[in-house]
Amino acid sequence: MIFEKNILITGGAGFIGSHVVRLFVTKYPSYRIVNVDDLTYAGNLENLKDIENNTNYIFVKANICDTQAIEHVMAEYQIDTIIHLAAESHVDRSITDPLAFVNTNIVGTANLLINAKKAWLNDMTGKLFYHVSTDEVYGSLGETGFFTETTAYDPRSPYSASKAASDHLVMSFFHTYHLPVIISNCSNNYGPNHFPEKLIPLSINNIIQKKPLPIYGKGENVRDWLYVIDHAHAIDIIVHQGKIGETYNIGGHNEWKNIDLIRLLCKLMDEKLGNAPDTSLQLITFVKDRAGHDLRYAIDASKIQHSLGWTPSVTFEEGLSKTIDWYLANTTWLQHVTSGDYLTYYKSHYENV
Repeated sequence: MIFEKNILITGGAGFIGSHVVRLFVTKYPSYRIVNVDDLTYAGNLENLKDIENNTNYIFVKANICDTQAIEHVMAEYQIDTIIHLAAESHVDRSITDPLAFVNTNIVGTANLLINAKKAWLNDMTGKLFYHVSTDEVYGSLGETGFFTETTAYDPRSPYSASKAASDHLVMSFFHTYHLPVIISNCSNNYGPNHFPEKLIPLSINNIIQKKPLPIYGKGENVRDWLYVIDHAHAIDIIVHQGKIGETYNIGGHNEWKNIDLIRLLCKLMDEKLGNAPDTSLQLITFVKDRAGHDLRYAIDASKIQHSLGWTPSVTFEEGLSKTIDWYLANTTWLQHVTSGDYLTYYKSHYENV
């Protein structure tokens, strides 16, 4: 079968990546989607059980730092588009093991860029290297103002520094080699399939388990929250309509202090679990603040809105309610992830193939 496009999505078994894979596989049956994921702690093939047998979907277990593996995928599947999502992304982990973030986020991105340049050298027409990044590269905001596409980079953690470096590498290949690239920087994502060490899924799981809800400092840190399915649709629009060499900020227009977010989450969880009002609030526990914890992130997403017509489809209350409903309906997935049993899915479905 000849496909209209051959798209490589890195990190496609992860949280955001799995939603992007699902969207492209189902929306574009004439595209071949190749999902490359190394299945580290956050990569989970159970996220994609519903589309794993689609004829236009292929999974390849590989590390993006593996030059031979990436070179093989590029040639074997005649890749013309790369959507690069694979990354180490947890700030706390970057503080304890920064080198892992340097290897995956910087070296891995460089390896993909080099292989894309090599594969497309003779004809870059219709090719695209789309790098998905984060608003954390911009540093920390005070109580006012927003990050725009021209905000100076000021990363504060090993994670954000490694993502900033990868952004600069991507743009350097655009300027030096004329590689067709686009970058997007998104705000905090939430939604189904989120690995439960991040704030919202961790809190949902802990409320279910009646465990403490740890909140850094006094809970005053502010984040702009974006529903993951809205992010996937933004990526879709950028792939098809984005301008080469441009950066697009993707945000939810949706700022919340951590403590206010958790209070809303507790209220919704108590309602859905049939608890007495304020039951879950009693689980809130303030813990020592994270080192270098940025006070506030907020995205100005007017560029993507005005130039490409994208806006978020749900309010935070709607998205959070949908997210809670998904976790309550998928307790087996949650148990597998928290116990490590999700790793057996790969072994049973792929290792003996």
